[in-house]
Amino acid sequence: MDPSVALSLIVGILQGIFEWLPISSEGNITLYLTVVENVSPTVAVQLSLFLHAGTALSALAYYRDEVAALLGEIPNWRPDRAFDRDRSELTFLVVATLATGVVGLPAYVALEELVSQLAGGAFVALIGVLLIVTGFVQRGVEGRGGRRGTPDLVDAVLVGGLQGLAILPGVSRSGTTASALLLRGHDGPSSFRLSFLLSIPAALGAGAITTLSDGIPAISPAMAAVALLTSAVVGYLTIDALMRLVERVSFWLVCVGLGALAVVGGGVFLV
Repeated sequence: MDPSVALSLIVGILQGIFEWLPISSEGNITLYLTVVENVSPTVAVQLSLFLHAGTALSALAYYRDEVAALLGEIPNWRPDRAFDRDRSELTFLVVATLATGVVGLPAYVALEELVSQLAGGAFVALIGVLLIVTGFVQRGVEGRGGRRGTPDLVDAVLVGGLQGLAILPGVSRSGTTASALLLRGHDGPSSFRLSFLLSIPAALGAGAITTLSDGIPAISPAMAAVALLTSAVVGYLTIDALMRLVERVSFWLVCVGLGALAVVGGGVFLV
């Protein structure tokens, strides 16, 4: 098999699986590309962000009924009733997406500058540190949650802002946003559902911004399409099972373990 085809399939499969686990798909795919495939950190970050568009399509297909219902509420939306129970989710998604853009765009610019200045080992170690932090955040919310069913403005701004910061490799988007909702009193299933609905516009936006600012990552357009399609198909096939798995497995330990390995590995590269 052509090595570029194999690489496209591998990263597409990894994205299709890792996106639904609170272990930072971007961070782990970037680690794989830099450590195993010897891809430059800049290209690795670009490709990992680009692939989010594929799993956004997976989430869009999986939640198609919910998305259609939310879109159907738009003609009846009124600012004075924005957070009424029957419209609160639509308002939450709109406000949180705006907050993601406000925080995420500057974070993306800072990330590009950071990646261009860090040596490979230092970059790997930084991802490791962020994975460890992500893991301990998730550990802190284990067993938390409540019965709140209606997200409010504070939820939207908080979760949207945190999702913007999750553009940093090593910060789990789903883990961070779901943890915030749990701390705010929402139950586990509702938190992950809102988190994944929110991922759709954010991931499509991240893929678009990456492509517009940097072009298609440094592989051929055909191979980029293969990777994107693979992530979409695998993501759709695995989302249901992996979301159930997340409710039963302590993935904070996985984050901390992978992060520790990355820190050690990055230190070895620097030495």
